[in-house]
Amino acid sequence: MSLAASRVFKACRALLAPAKPATASKTTVAKPKPKPKPKAKAKATSTTPGPPRGILKPNPVSPVLGDFLGGVPESSRAEAVKKIWAHIKLHNLQNPTNKKEIICDAKLKVLFDGRDKVGFLDIGKLLSAHFPKAD
Repeated sequence: MSLAASRVFKACRALLAPAKPATASKTTVAKPKPKPKPKAKAKATSTTPGPPRGILKPNPVSPVLGDFLGGVPESSRAEAVKKIWAHIKLHNLQNPTNKKEIICDAKLKVLFDGRDKVGFLDIGKLLSAHFPKAD
């Protein structure tokens, strides 16, 4: 083996050797870590929720939807959709081969303009007719 090859392999052994445990010497002093700058405090949020807004806000509903929901004069959109889906699941009205399709029974036909089948994304669009806009 040549002298140059011998040096290369000795260097590799030194690199691959396990590290020796470092001992702290008495003369070295650990530098204190700089303290992070305090972040600006976020606005305080109250733990009590305010009045419902958006789709959670109760609005007047059409008499047809009110009867479907149990005779209530107003409901939130989210609650109406939940009750419609509960009715769909209870009566097993989803098409078994295409879960995106809802087969309408007599109650849903009244809500959805007499349609026999409705896509699950169409429910929100068809419900908008039952939430009249305030003048």
